[in-house]
Amino acid sequence: MTFRTLDDAHDIAGKTALVRVDFNVPMDGGRVTDDTRLKAALPTIQRLRDAGAKVALLAHFDRPKGQRVPSMSLQPVVDELETLLGAPVRFADDCVGDVARAAIADLDAGGVILLENVRFHAGEETNDPAFAAELAAIGDLYVNDAFSAAHRAHASTEGLARLLPAYAGESMRRELQALDAALGQPQRPVIGIVGGAKVSTKLDLLKNLVGRLDRLAIGGGMANTFLYAQGIDIGGSLAERDMADTARAIMAEAADKGCELLLPVDFVVATEVKPGAQSRAVSAGDALSAEDKILDAGPETVARLTAAMDASRTLIWNGPLGVFEVPPFDAATVAAARHAAALARTGALVAVAGGGDTVAALNHAGTAADMTFVSTAGGAFLEWMEGKALPGVEALRA
Repeated sequence: MTFRTLDDAHDIAGKTALVRVDFNVPMDGGRVTDDTRLKAALPTIQRLRDAGAKVALLAHFDRPKGQRVPSMSLQPVVDELETLLGAPVRFADDCVGDVARAAIADLDAGGVILLENVRFHAGEETNDPAFAAELAAIGDLYVNDAFSAAHRAHASTEGLARLLPAYAGESMRRELQALDAALGQPQRPVIGIVGGAKVSTKLDLLKNLVGRLDRLAIGGGMANTFLYAQGIDIGGSLAERDMADTARAIMAEAADKGCELLLPVDFVVATEVKPGAQSRAVSAGDALSAEDKILDAGPETVARLTAAMDASRTLIWNGPLGVFEVPPFDAATVAAARHAAALARTGALVAVAGGGDTVAALNHAGTAADMTFVSTAGGAFLEWMEGKALPGVEALRA
């Protein structure tokens, strides 16, 4: 790998490791309702504890905009983290200055402390050098284990990494390895699935992928825009009709770069979006009424997509194929997800997926655990797929 990891960190016993984690977790009534992000940090915390380091956790919660907002304190996270870690976790009422310094000084080797919300300081989001220096003053080394925040050039994600010996944590390492396997140095052929509502929100993604993939399947509402651009009747379906020229330009670029575009050849239509709504499968090119809405990919499209997966070695997936939240319009997404998961289980396919709707869709299909890797990083995952440099990652380059 081209990134410094904890394998490169030596003689850290007794030293203070400032570990950037993502503890921006769902809360209800002061209790954590989803501990996924807490669990993701455990391997890094435990590895540093085993090495005898003091572990000081840096994190943000919500958007206090540089103000101390009591309801956005990280203190409620402590009890849940203690339970998961099986060890005491202290809390400091600030992340810099005398409060943080004294709390860390009182910590034994292998001890863990959670520092207060870094976004209580305005210098965090502006990546203020003075604030980054204040953070650096309380630690000896820096570990970034929050890929989900790595697309932000903030003091605790980028500035601090320039001031101390900096390493990728275990969760960050897994994410970088998975993304490298999907887009950096993938096993070919590589197929991508991009779904979602709008072409306009994923323009950079589509333009990057057509130059890097062997096949690209487009689904969801954005597929309707491509169908419309080809003169195919889409009835009253969601589409960005003003993006037709852009869609045609993407199709031309894909052809020029040797990327086969897989657009729906049939689809499921209904006149209303509600569970159990009456629907029918129609072929692309069939006449539709103004009330007909395309809400899912059809069985022939799914069959073509699964055959393309069979012929591929790597899959990268972002976005569902239909309105998966409303059965029966989840059929295509579920079928494709189960096929990808089956191939991944046997090692026939490296299947990497990410993005909020994608993770929800894979959980809905019951296949998230069988994929090679599922990123929960949201915006950072999308920007990586778009080919953009992520400040928090670039700061860790060897």
